[in-house]
Amino acid sequence: MALFAIGDLHLSLGGDKPMDIFSGWQDYVTRLEKNWRAIVRPEDTVVVAGDISWAMKLEECDADFAFLQALPGKKLLLKGNHDYWWTTRKKMEEYLERKGFDSLSILFNSAAAVGPYAVCGTRGWFYDAETDADKKVLSREVGRLRASIAQAEATGLELVAFLHYPPVYGGEVCEEIMQVLCEKGIRRCYYGHIHGAAAKKAVTGMYRGVRLQLIACDYTGFTPVLVG
Repeated sequence: MALFAIGDLHLSLGGDKPMDIFSGWQDYVTRLEKNWRAIVRPEDTVVVAGDISWAMKLEECDADFAFLQALPGKKLLLKGNHDYWWTTRKKMEEYLERKGFDSLSILFNSAAAVGPYAVCGTRGWFYDAETDADKKVLSREVGRLRASIAQAEATGLELVAFLHYPPVYGGEVCEEIMQVLCEKGIRRCYYGHIHGAAAKKAVTGMYRGVRLQLIACDYTGFTPVLVG
């Protein structure tokens, strides 16, 4: 049983927002499927760290989620800034059950035990939140991260955190998020959101005792990254 992670799939199989128009994304769905099937086994788990589907509503996710359902392994879905279909846990879980997407689960104010690891995390938010509205969202995300970590701690397993937004980028730090990671002794944190040339400023390596790693799919070559 292995744990993998990847972010920012930006699927649009049931819509009309192809990513192929961007440099490096040509034929990316085929490449993603090929690479995924080459390394992920049915007994493995893959954390998908946000920006999963361009769909605006849950019912518009059918084709994208059917694609994920058909891939090997269990998938833990984390919210990204473009996941406009994301709604309440109850509605999402009812949708997944109704559609028979039994290999997909939601990671939201919660944690999941995967082998020796306790998977926890949240979307995160901007490192430069200055407006009252942004500060409110950031405060809520900090609360969700704490709630997720609390559930993870209860398992007694090694905690591994996942975010959509980077906690550190280009010399800037989201102190509120980073403080929680350090306070709770998180040793590894995987994140997405950063694409293309912007990845040059992404932090991949040790920062304040936390090993950070960018897992946006165009950065990983459309291949899930082995966590453990």
